[in-house]
Amino acid sequence: MKKRIGSYPRVRIEGGGRAVVSQAGGALLVETVRKAGLDTAISAALTPWRKSRAVHDPGKIPLDVVLAVALGGDCLADVAMLRAEPAVFGPVASDPTVSRLIDTLAASGKKALRAIRAARAEVRERVWRLAHGQAPDAGGTVTVDLDGVLVIAHSHKEDAAPTWKRTYGHHPLMGFVDHGPGGTGEPVAALLRPGNAGSNTATDHITAAQLALAQLPKKYRRGRRTLIRTDSAGGTHDFVAWLAQRGRWLSYSVGMVVTEAIHQHVLKVPASAWTAAVEADGEIRDGAWVAELTGNVLDGWPKGMRLIVRKERPHPGAQLRLTDADGMRLTCFATNTVGRPIAELELRHRLRARAEDRIRAARATGLRNLPLHRTAKNRIWLEIVQIALDLLAWMPMLALTGNARLWEPRRLRLRLFSAAGQLVTTGRRRILRLARHWPWTGHIIAALDRLTQLLDPG
Repeated sequence: MKKRIGSYPRVRIEGGGRAVVSQAGGALLVETVRKAGLDTAISAALTPWRKSRAVHDPGKIPLDVVLAVALGGDCLADVAMLRAEPAVFGPVASDPTVSRLIDTLAASGKKALRAIRAARAEVRERVWRLAHGQAPDAGGTVTVDLDGVLVIAHSHKEDAAPTWKRTYGHHPLMGFVDHGPGGTGEPVAALLRPGNAGSNTATDHITAAQLALAQLPKKYRRGRRTLIRTDSAGGTHDFVAWLAQRGRWLSYSVGMVVTEAIHQHVLKVPASAWTAAVEADGEIRDGAWVAELTGNVLDGWPKGMRLIVRKERPHPGAQLRLTDADGMRLTCFATNTVGRPIAELELRHRLRARAEDRIRAARATGLRNLPLHRTAKNRIWLEIVQIALDLLAWMPMLALTGNARLWEPRRLRLRLFSAAGQLVTTGRRRILRLARHWPWTGHIIAALDRLTQLLDPG
């Protein structure tokens, strides 16, 4: 009788290995921080919080947490995996030191938040200049998507409350710059709100939009080159009026609730007024049509607003609503863009769905839960999460090409950041050698070469 052999080889495990570096691919993020000037910008911003005789820079401490979150951590204590690799990440503060700094920043309220956000905006403008044609404003326009996120709380935390989905937690309102079909996206706003915060609260949308605009280069903080997109939660009179206010002149594309008045106008639209909807590749979208509504349905809304409605055959198994008509699912949005076909405008608004991908990436990058108890501390945590997401968007934008630039955080961690390496010291140089057999070592080396070729900050 033959002895059974398992499917996997049996390897003897021993401790005591030397010069072995885990998470060696994290050097990509470290080099991105250096080339973007993020370390010097955050350090300068947090100088007022530096204590005399402090061993650790108050700018590097939160950046270490940022790197830990970007590598897959979801709490402050996960900075320990950086502390274990000083050859790659440098000296890392102890857990009590990290907690004390977060407490100090939270106690300073909006002052610390403003300092961190100002540093992020400064670095963002530099990164976009370095990216040239790969930057999200390469076409001369910037698109910002606003959307709410439900963050579940499994214990009682400050401002946690029942949500509209019958869960319990918080309901932040976030904003993301869309990188288009050839990229991902980067966060530019995160407004922490209780779980029972309204989805269509105009003041919250205005605040989130203000935070997002402050993160953009100055030339995009007003004017038609900046497009604000939201779902139907943003379709309120106050928010649309704020977007269209004289002197601000922002472009907008906001979803609208199909009210009874809109429903009655749709029923009166003649068949000849409907235009076939299109797909992103220019092909006709099967079973979908768009039309523009005019008349008194626009009364009370800002001048220049256009109301565009789409009717579409429902997907198999989908249930129709009372506001649907003739067996067709109706959706509606408002915009102030002129001179473009309504089918093209409807496609542009439909692409707002990419914000859902950004939210999924955020959940996988520290937003699965809010790990701290106090709201003030969780606001600092949200800034840390945003910077981690910035790095995960900037690194591919600056260093990766092809399909690799579209990889989401989980794939970046699995293929690039988790690569192991061997640290070799020759003379006065330290060399990190990656495994030759790792399938994505070539991606890592090529990306590091591209980052090295970029101009240093200053």
